[in-house]
Amino acid sequence: MLPRNDPDRIQIAFDDHRLVANAGLILPVTLAHHLGLGELVDNHVNLGDAPGRPNAGDKMLTLVASALAGGDCIDDADALRAGGVGRVLGCVVKAPSTLGTFLRSFRWGHVRQLDRVNREALARAWAAGAGPGDDPLTIDLDSTACETFGLAKEGAQRHNYAGQRGYHPLFAVAAGTGEVLMARLRQGRANTARGATNFLRETVSRVRHAGATGQLTVRADSGFYNHAIVAVCRKAKVRFSITARQHPRLRNIIEAIPEAEWTPIPYWMEGAADVAETTYVPFESKPDAATVRLIVVGSSPRPGSNWRCLPATAITPSSPTARATLWISRPIIAATPRSRTPSAT
Repeated sequence: MLPRNDPDRIQIAFDDHRLVANAGLILPVTLAHHLGLGELVDNHVNLGDAPGRPNAGDKMLTLVASALAGGDCIDDADALRAGGVGRVLGCVVKAPSTLGTFLRSFRWGHVRQLDRVNREALARAWAAGAGPGDDPLTIDLDSTACETFGLAKEGAQRHNYAGQRGYHPLFAVAAGTGEVLMARLRQGRANTARGATNFLRETVSRVRHAGATGQLTVRADSGFYNHAIVAVCRKAKVRFSITARQHPRLRNIIEAIPEAEWTPIPYWMEGAADVAETTYVPFESKPDAATVRLIVVGSSPRPGSNWRCLPATAITPSSPTARATLWISRPIIAATPRSRTPSAT
């Protein structure tokens, strides 16, 4: 019987060595073992004389297992020490205090060493059959806002674009599978495209090193619409699909498309969207400016709205490996389903 008047006397324990909590960890831990993840960390991460340098592989595997089990702080790793969990993880489970010392030993150069670990782990996984091989691969380039708590976190003291204190990391994700190909932490107030050029260059190098030999396509939103990103894609012979903000010259080009060249396409309401094609020269002030084929999708607003969106996709006729997407939003006078009349603003 439970003591009603003294609940502090109740102790909940999970200490039977024959039981395993979070048994779902067995699959990812088995994968990590076959990829030699702990060995890669031991071989490529050198913390020098830092207090947390010994047994880096076991510490990293403990952190990975804790995160997969739902842990969101260092202390949560203590759950892996209960029962017989440690017997199935394939590593020596480390205490939270040991993990904290390990993480505090990292500097920027050590993070780059982890990049090398990720690069080799991806190559091993794709060599085992998980990669795209000769098939085309689409890479989604994006950033996100990661909120943090407290004022002492380096790089997170100031508010980001979302009005939060936190970080603004970059991600490269394989479309379709959701596989994170590369990630890079940045301070919260970093501009969307900050460091994106080198990040994209390294991502392309990484997937090629891992064995992706098919056509690559990079997709990104308007935060990455700049000449440097496009130049990296063209040099690497990578298709690109990038969202762009509206500017007067592009708006004039779209408005000059004859009515007869618009073709209806399926949308939320019959006749609510059309597609058309024209030409466009992005970044025309640059020496490598090239004419592209601009495909514009014009969508009508929902009833009661006074806005319409015009997404557009373009590829260079002379270089079919280049590809760009531009999304333009502009107001209209009337919210009629098929109106393309711009407002006089």
